[in-house]
Amino acid sequence: MSTPRAATDPRSAVPDWAGPALESVLDRVAVTRAEAGDRFPLFAEPGSGRWTTTGRGSWTGGFWAGLLWLRARHTRQEADREAALRCTGRLADWVDTDTAARGLILWYGTALADAPEAFSLRVRAAEACRDAYDRELGVVPWGSAFGGPRLLARVDGVPGMVPLLASADPQAAESHLRRHLELCAGEAPFPFHWSWRFERSVGWVPCDDPPPGWSRGRAWLLLAVADAPPHLDTDAFRPVVSRLLQGPVVPPADEAHPDGPLDTSAAAITAVALLKLGHRAHAVALLDALVRTHVTPDGRLVNGCYDLASGTATHHELIWGDFFLAYALAALTGLVDPHDA
Repeated sequence: MSTPRAATDPRSAVPDWAGPALESVLDRVAVTRAEAGDRFPLFAEPGSGRWTTTGRGSWTGGFWAGLLWLRARHTRQEADREAALRCTGRLADWVDTDTAARGLILWYGTALADAPEAFSLRVRAAEACRDAYDRELGVVPWGSAFGGPRLLARVDGVPGMVPLLASADPQAAESHLRRHLELCAGEAPFPFHWSWRFERSVGWVPCDDPPPGWSRGRAWLLLAVADAPPHLDTDAFRPVVSRLLQGPVVPPADEAHPDGPLDTSAAAITAVALLKLGHRAHAVALLDALVRTHVTPDGRLVNGCYDLASGTATHHELIWGDFFLAYALAALTGLVDPHDA
């Protein structure tokens, strides 16, 4: 999408490209809905825009529901609201699934909803996550749902989980966040380890999956900090925020391969985190770069990387990239508050 830069002060005014960009991205949601039907979109080919879908939504299902709720807010059409509500209802099977990814699925899939059914689902999910909290480890473990060791602390098990868990147990949410910050972004120099396995005999052991140079590691942890429970002194997190914000505007999918694929989805996540943290000018500059360079005329955020190690969807449109781009633009234009989700 070729659009002009903002001609006004980004610290206060809405950039002139933000509204048209949001309109385009939310128009794309209608196209995606028609193609996906009752399935959940995961990633789309950068050229054709054709989606690969899944029946249950995997860890990304909440972002599709969130996009539908954003479109419903934008259009105020009952048909869009009903589509969003149906999609959210299909997330209910994840409530009792053993995974910390329930934060990604059930927070972002319900937080923007205006229906009592979605609120009830969010309450059930929060209570289930509270019950899964391991007081000895200080976290909701990553879990067994996606295979591998159950007692993991993974950075992608923090965003969404912090506000979801805080609604049922603020102390557990604080512990979950602090333990992941301690493990993933403590005093050790960068690159950080984004996953840690707990072993009874030795404690926490770093893992290399995802790799230390993983693009979304910084972004997910920054978003989790931005969603810290209100009673926490967020000034104490400023050094962590500073460390997480280092690096290029649109990062490579793996910093160990700086000439490899980019990951625009990480940049979109970061933009939302920046808006939540009050760094509006920084967020505007980042979104300007995304919209000018990586958004197609029909509203697709391309050049996202699903999984570089396996070669899966390395230059594609990703459903969570679309969600966070749309959410950031919606916050920028006043359709939502940055802290709504």
